[in-house]
Amino acid sequence: MDADYGLKWVNFARRLTEQVSDLAQGREIMATRKDKQEVLNYLKVLESVGKLTDGKKITEKNLLQIHKSITQGTLENPSDCGVYRTRYVVVGNRLTGEIIFRPPLNEDVPALMKALLAWVGSSDSQSLDPVIEAGIAHYEFVRIHPFVDGNGRTARVLATLILYLRGFDAKQFFCLDDYYDSDRPAYYRVLQGVDQKTLDITNWLDYFVEGVKVSISAVKERVVRLSSERLRKAKKGQIALSDRQMKIVEFINQNGKITNRDVRDMFKVSDEAVRKEIAKLIKLGVLKGQGKGRAVSYVLV
Repeated sequence: MDADYGLKWVNFARRLTEQVSDLAQGREIMATRKDKQEVLNYLKVLESVGKLTDGKKITEKNLLQIHKSITQGTLENPSDCGVYRTRYVVVGNRLTGEIIFRPPLNEDVPALMKALLAWVGSSDSQSLDPVIEAGIAHYEFVRIHPFVDGNGRTARVLATLILYLRGFDAKQFFCLDDYYDSDRPAYYRVLQGVDQKTLDITNWLDYFVEGVKVSISAVKERVVRLSSERLRKAKKGQIALSDRQMKIVEFINQNGKITNRDVRDMFKVSDEAVRKEIAKLIKLGVLKGQGKGRAVSYVLV
């Protein structure tokens, strides 16, 4: 009888272990799906950065929609998508349980966000270098921590959007996340290193500006490499391209082709200037046309 009793417990323990294992695997699969969805959402938002606002001003409505798009299908509570937090959250180390940062109270978030967005659209912010404006907005957004989750991704989209609206072709030219992802702990260390009493963000701005510099340099290297691989001629050697021509080549590299309208929108130039720029690249043997009339577009040779 004791043996039977013991055997029952062994079988029960085995079944329980199997169930726990299945549950753990299920959670791992769910976590993997969530991670993939987060990446897909984020990339989709970045790809449409030029359509995230109705004009040159970033509104609260724009920002809430950005967060909703970024977190769609990834939050435990779907009602948290695209709305400011209604319950208090802290930033902590998931492994140690240590609380790293305590953001402002829930009830203070709407006013703080209105103040931030008012500053972003003000003459004061416009008088600053675009990179500095984006860096300040990025930090202040993270400090306010307006959402239950997705604050970091939304902050980086906000910074990218500011750069885009200030003349950086951030959509096609570079991605700040490449720099942050290269050393994620450093990113958090610099953010957490700001003294909350003085709010001196000098070190953070140094880090942010360096990130923009590194990101742009990486793109230039890619374009030069593309030029070397595709545009090298037997007698002429590597073709030297201007900054504007490099952007055109990079645009085609990412989108497959470019139109006169694309070039006009990129550089805010006249149709005549567009035709001249395209003609130079065709003469250099870099581009060739396809299609006719208004449907004409250009691809790399």
